[in-house]
Amino acid sequence: MSPDEWADRSGHPAAPSSGWRTRLPAPAFDHLARLTDTTGLWEHARASTPRIEHGFCTDDNARALIVVSREPAPSDGVVDLAATYLEFVLEARTASGRFHNRRNASGAWTDDVGGDDCQGRAWWGLGTVARLGHLPWMRQAGADAFATCTSFDSPHLRANAYAALGAVEMLAADPLHRAATELLEHTSGVLLDAARRTIPWPEARLTYDNARLPEALLAAGATLHRRHLILVGIRLLEWLARVETTGDHFSFTPNTGWALGDPRPDFDQQPIEAWAMAEACHRAWLVTGEGAWRVRALRAAQWLVGRNDTGMTLYDDATGSTCDGLMENAVNENRGAESTLAGIGALQIAAEYAAAAPGATTM
Repeated sequence: MSPDEWADRSGHPAAPSSGWRTRLPAPAFDHLARLTDTTGLWEHARASTPRIEHGFCTDDNARALIVVSREPAPSDGVVDLAATYLEFVLEARTASGRFHNRRNASGAWTDDVGGDDCQGRAWWGLGTVARLGHLPWMRQAGADAFATCTSFDSPHLRANAYAALGAVEMLAADPLHRAATELLEHTSGVLLDAARRTIPWPEARLTYDNARLPEALLAAGATLHRRHLILVGIRLLEWLARVETTGDHFSFTPNTGWALGDPRPDFDQQPIEAWAMAEACHRAWLVTGEGAWRVRALRAAQWLVGRNDTGMTLYDDATGSTCDGLMENAVNENRGAESTLAGIGALQIAAEYAAAAPGATTM
């Protein structure tokens, strides 16, 4: 299968772009706070109401730790949220050094150990708070926990990408951190091998959080000073951005995945793809300095406010909540943890550009 065959999207006209808003809102944390109690972040919501019966997961609390730790000027409430999510991830550690994932409403863990993605996300959260934690004790707790985690060995590409991103954060905080260096060497090697074996994409089918794979290679290449990792990361990201673009907007892979011959556009498209694409393109801009990546990062964030296949808005400025999916004729009005974090995370990228150069969010 050639790259051109994968990229064939003829016959799918671009949606009108007149309805979307050019200026992006600042990320808000009200809904995230509503989804959080003293234990952690509830996973699901019915409309805007937490679904207590579905409990918590480390996946979402680790991602929440990343998002709130990145907030440059946090309110006291956001700092409190960070403390809650950090405690959740620390409590998820098992005696083996791995992490539980599932926790019920009473606070009891319901699994022996979480899946590989959960392990990678936990490392990512700990690395991020070690570098960006708002209080000294948070940074120290993240670094201490990162040092005690067991070795990581997974065949799953996204799990390796998440762990690699965590190692990059840890090394930004402590460039001599041996365990983080070893983790990054290993996980970036898994991603590189997969990308070299299968072209243009290291999987037969796009699935979820797709842009994290090239982002991890770019981050690893910049941290380890390995140009070949950067080149492969750019190749993957260029291909992904091309096949997920229609006209002047992103048309993301739906939750059922996509492979050659599947219809495009298809639904439901989920906010996690917009967040991953925004961050990957932002990373590419930081690494290469090429302005086209900055434009793409903003377009990924603009997907949330109507620059998409339908022109519908998923992000609510007033509360900071994000709908769970873009359907063909509607949006999924449930506003759970993953989607809300994705909305905040993508808009944090746009806010960073706006702070550096007012007016940047109007591209």
